[in-house]
Amino acid sequence: MESPVSARRGGCQNRQRPWFYHMKVQFNIIRQTASSAPQVQSYQLDVDPATTILDSLNRIKWELDGTLAFRKNCRNTICGSCSMRINGRAALACKENVASEVKRLQDIAAANSSYTGGDEIPVLTIAPMGNMPVIKDLVVDMTQFWDNLEAVEPYVSTQARKIPEREFLQTPEERESLNQNGNCILCGACYSECNAKEVNPAFVGPHALAKAQRMVADSRDARTEERLEQYNQDIQGVWGCTRCYNCNTVCPMEVAPMDQIGKIKHEILERKQPSDSRPVRHRKVMVELVKQGGWVDERKFGLMVVGNYLRDVQGILSIGPLGVRMLLRGKFPFSFEPSEGTKTVRSLIESVQSLEKEKP
Repeated sequence: MESPVSARRGGCQNRQRPWFYHMKVQFNIIRQTASSAPQVQSYQLDVDPATTILDSLNRIKWELDGTLAFRKNCRNTICGSCSMRINGRAALACKENVASEVKRLQDIAAANSSYTGGDEIPVLTIAPMGNMPVIKDLVVDMTQFWDNLEAVEPYVSTQARKIPEREFLQTPEERESLNQNGNCILCGACYSECNAKEVNPAFVGPHALAKAQRMVADSRDARTEERLEQYNQDIQGVWGCTRCYNCNTVCPMEVAPMDQIGKIKHEILERKQPSDSRPVRHRKVMVELVKQGGWVDERKFGLMVVGNYLRDVQGILSIGPLGVRMLLRGKFPFSFEPSEGTKTVRSLIESVQSLEKEKP
């Protein structure tokens, strides 16, 4: 039987080969220490396509280079220890396999109109997680990650336990509301890919706020109002999220951290008035203007949000230079045309708001 390697070297480039064949793969691993610049080191392995990235790294360490450093533990997508960047996005090395990663890269390449296919050896790039200092190779310092988690106090309050032998009963529905964010294994994938954390070191991160939402939703917790005030803190809390969806995309457990942050925002918005803070005003003004015209009237938006409905003179003056530049460059809209279907948009918003008020 002709080997897959010889088939690639021959003239049968387009022939479909069964997945049970072994394939040669090149692993480009970003290696560095805390005191050295990153450099790429390449290793080639002949692997079963179903082999996980973690098992491939094990083989590199055991057979080719014992100095390679990476974290691992359970190998079963439970502990989250082996999180790293695989081909540009954070993932668990024990969950992703060679075949799926090669296919993902081929699909990306195929989307490029200049891609013509080929039988070159596939290359998989492995790098340490982002937003954390590198200790060695694929091992990062997660101290800030854990400190940020601690900052949201992710523990159910024990105030009710002062009553001796009291049971903490929950309905099936109350318990079910904790299932999704309870699946978080604190692997750090969302934190690694968080754009908000990259530009705003004060932001606690999606992992912390996903855990925070579990506390807000937990019927046994007696500190809901206090927690919401804490998570409402400017760009350190939920308002620091830029809603880029990266955390949802990379989460291996489908916790959807951005969705959990949105739930906390909703609870805060239900309790706050537009005048309370700029982040609250930003959200409420946007909804208000969309209801009025189908989309945002930019002439009013800045004045209402930054200028607090024309009551904050200092805020209005702060956006004055921007307004002047827009006028000089002909980018300031002097009129506003409501979008088509404004009544439909308004009806949808009001229907959603009505349903939200009906929730217990």
